[in-house]
Amino acid sequence: MIGGPTASGKSAQALRLADAHDGVIINADSLQIYDGLPILTAQPPAEDLTQAPHKLYGHFHPNAPCSAGNWCEIVKPLIEDVLSQNKAPVIVGGSGLYINSLLYGLSPMPDVPSNVREATNKLHAKLGNAGFYEALEKRDPIMAARFHPDHTARLIRAYEVIEATGKSLAQWQELPRLAPPESWQFDVTLVMPERATLYERCNMRFEWMLDNNVLEEIKAFNALKKSGEILDTVPINNALGLKPLTAYINGDISKEEAVTLGQAETRRYAKRQTTWFNHQIKENKNVANISTIT
Repeated sequence: MIGGPTASGKSAQALRLADAHDGVIINADSLQIYDGLPILTAQPPAEDLTQAPHKLYGHFHPNAPCSAGNWCEIVKPLIEDVLSQNKAPVIVGGSGLYINSLLYGLSPMPDVPSNVREATNKLHAKLGNAGFYEALEKRDPIMAARFHPDHTARLIRAYEVIEATGKSLAQWQELPRLAPPESWQFDVTLVMPERATLYERCNMRFEWMLDNNVLEEIKAFNALKKSGEILDTVPINNALGLKPLTAYINGDISKEEAVTLGQAETRRYAKRQTTWFNHQIKENKNVANISTIT
């Protein structure tokens, strides 16, 4: 298991381990699991894909839901399959909830029927964030109190769960966690560069994206949104840099301003991830070893 903030060098470390242990690299990033924005979400480039097998990158259409629970349901049999081939699963990503759910278990979550999910999204589109937040407060005040009105994806998730099951998401989260098999022992590597180095890498990667057709990718993505093929409420709309680069494409801000905003957004996210990994990853019966590299 390789974790750490964005632009830290996790993918390079994954390739080294995959080469050393005949490994299969498995994605644990909640945005890289979607197609639509492979460059902007920093999915492995073609040259990486030729060096080792990669799984769960661009796996879902942007409209498909993929919570940490959904990811666990997919990744556990995938890990079993890799192990059955006498290969090493190399799980890599920066999404703390995904990693936490696999290492320490996750409370069972209900399946939400597609018609309920679609109706919830339509209600959000009709009411807007503020109105939808008020609607959730009436249905599920416990979950509403945990979120800001701008936490769109989380509000929608809480609303669709109580709509589908009649139970608050808080009640589901209180159920006993489903832990990984006792025979699985995770060797965890945290890639945690010094802050100055990390911030420089964040800035450089954003510039690399601009040099590698990310603007064309965003134009195509936004065209799909405009046509209704991609919903405005799906998680991938929160991809780092999407909003400022879209504003530049639309002529609302300069390219320089878009780059400055996008780089700052990336650095702030990297800082939050660093804090999370420093405090949340701990040894337990399934975590055999934790090491940190810079």
